[in-house]
Amino acid sequence: MAAESDYLLGMTSAYVHMKITNHHYRLGDFKVKVKGKVFLVTGGGSGIGRALVIDLVNRGAEVAALDINADTLEETKALAGELGDKISTHIVNVSDREAVEKLPEKMIEKHGAIDGIINNAGIIQPFVPVKDLDYETIDRVMSVNLLGPLYVTKTFLPHLLVRPEGHIVNVSSMGGFFPFPGQTIYGATKAGVKLLTEGLHSELSDTNVRVTVVFPGAIETNINKNSGITMERQSENGSSALKPLPAEEAARMIIDGIEVDKYSILVGNDAKVMDKFYRISPRRAAGFINKQMKGLIAQ
Repeated sequence: MAAESDYLLGMTSAYVHMKITNHHYRLGDFKVKVKGKVFLVTGGGSGIGRALVIDLVNRGAEVAALDINADTLEETKALAGELGDKISTHIVNVSDREAVEKLPEKMIEKHGAIDGIINNAGIIQPFVPVKDLDYETIDRVMSVNLLGPLYVTKTFLPHLLVRPEGHIVNVSSMGGFFPFPGQTIYGATKAGVKLLTEGLHSELSDTNVRVTVVFPGAIETNINKNSGITMERQSENGSSALKPLPAEEAARMIIDGIEVDKYSILVGNDAKVMDKFYRISPRRAAGFINKQMKGLIAQ
């Protein structure tokens, strides 16, 4: 009887583990292969966005690439080589709701449909405390990082819901689940993206649309330049002590995660380590980052 009880207990534990795993990741339940699909990628003119566009077309997808910089968008298209004809480019500021709402008609006319959106565009703030940050900068960071993904998602969600399968991917940040002093407003927007995405996941759980949130760590991008900030070499999240991950590797990890319908994707060892550290001891993790950031913050 004891052996039978142990066997039943083990089977029950395995079943519960399977249900929990499938609930969070839905592995084997609903996979969105990107081949033959049409994706929208914001911030497609540089960094992770450019790498995502190129990786997607290399895997057989078509892409509508958005950016505010026409020149860098054309560079992205040129870097795709012969596959460049699978990319349409759109000069749009994602914080302009009216401009975003005009996009579906243009993209569907070009590509026939839209199967997924990747809200990747984002900017950081100057490395200063909140008390020294002007409201114009605060509004700009809030609008691009939080309202931008919201506008794109609300605009395209009705179109995704009528597709056989769809996917929403929102890029948050390592700074979206624990604090970076000197990037407090940036972090607040990325925490908002995290909860927006997780809420959408719950609301859309019984539909054909899957939802994934991404937490990049230090990535080799030009986010400082795109944000209008001149500094010595820093990572996307402000830390220079960590070796940044190439944008191409980050894009590969994100698309691999999309194809197995991950609930969340931690990009880079730094993001994975800090996620565990913060879960175990939030105060100690925050203190550790505070010490790392002191040299960057304008006092």
